[in-house]
Amino acid sequence: MILQSIWFFLWGLLWALFFMTDGFDFGIGTLYPFLGKTEEEKRIIINTMGPLWDGNEVWLITAGGVTFAAFPLVYSTMFSSFYTALMLILFTLILRGVSFEFRGKVEDPRWKRIWDYCIFVGSFAPALLFGVAFANIFRGIPIDKTGLFRGNLFTLLNPYGLLGGVLFVALFLVHGALWLAAKTEGDLHDRAVRTASILWPVELAVVVIFLAASAAATDLWANYLRYPALMLVILLAVAGLLGIRIFISRKQFWAAWGSSALAIVCATFFGIIGLFPKMFPSSIRDDYSLTAFNASSSPLTLKIMLIVVLIFIPIVLAYQIWAYKLFSAKVTGESLYDDEAY
Repeated sequence: MILQSIWFFLWGLLWALFFMTDGFDFGIGTLYPFLGKTEEEKRIIINTMGPLWDGNEVWLITAGGVTFAAFPLVYSTMFSSFYTALMLILFTLILRGVSFEFRGKVEDPRWKRIWDYCIFVGSFAPALLFGVAFANIFRGIPIDKTGLFRGNLFTLLNPYGLLGGVLFVALFLVHGALWLAAKTEGDLHDRAVRTASILWPVELAVVVIFLAASAAATDLWANYLRYPALMLVILLAVAGLLGIRIFISRKQFWAAWGSSALAIVCATFFGIIGLFPKMFPSSIRDDYSLTAFNASSSPLTLKIMLIVVLIFIPIVLAYQIWAYKLFSAKVTGESLYDDEAY
């Protein structure tokens, strides 16, 4: 049971790292058509995430790989239940990556306008769909004892699921606006700061509504009521949200972005901890639910994987921290003339 619990935590950690890193990319891409007023500003926006967006998606691949290897029953049930939603996420992520590369290939306003729309769709849609998917996991999925999904895409589009989608979009919009505030200057910087300041109360309101809705629609609060010490995760999330407002007022935008990152990680762990030990709860019957204990691989597999993860995850983290530090400078109009620029 200890191995399964460790892997459950690692599974949640990888999703949290993905939302923390690629979340600002989703936010920037969603804000892109609204904040970029000129061609130069649009290119600056793209280049603020240009060196990092594909590396951020490594955590998505890792989270999927861990689900497949450590919890194969969860993987098979998840991909059959969320098949349409996950395919939409996959296609929109591909569309976003292609848009970055193709946009500057032809000097035609109509060509660039098409790829601008694709950047928006390829950023907004995954943010919304990931939120809908995870909110439905928190709420419970109609799966029977064989793991067969008794529903369709519209089953997932329930009020709580859609609220989860709105929550993810709100978190990522603020996260992205703060990244732009830290990485740009001039009018674009001012608009990014103003956008983050306007969206912050919206983000806070959606978080409060989601927490209240979770108490009514899910069992997420049960573990917290049973073990009050776990409330620390919620308190850290609140501290992160309040830190955003404080650091914006002090014009410390990297600190504000770090506070946003903390809020996203803790918000993810709010759901992960609330789920434990369930990973894919059934809304039909509780004993149909897939848990960390009845859906895991063999102990030998988990041991071998744990050794590999303990070696390589710190290496990947160290590399990504180095990359973030390397590309921490502001993106200016002059930097667009570099050969590597989009």
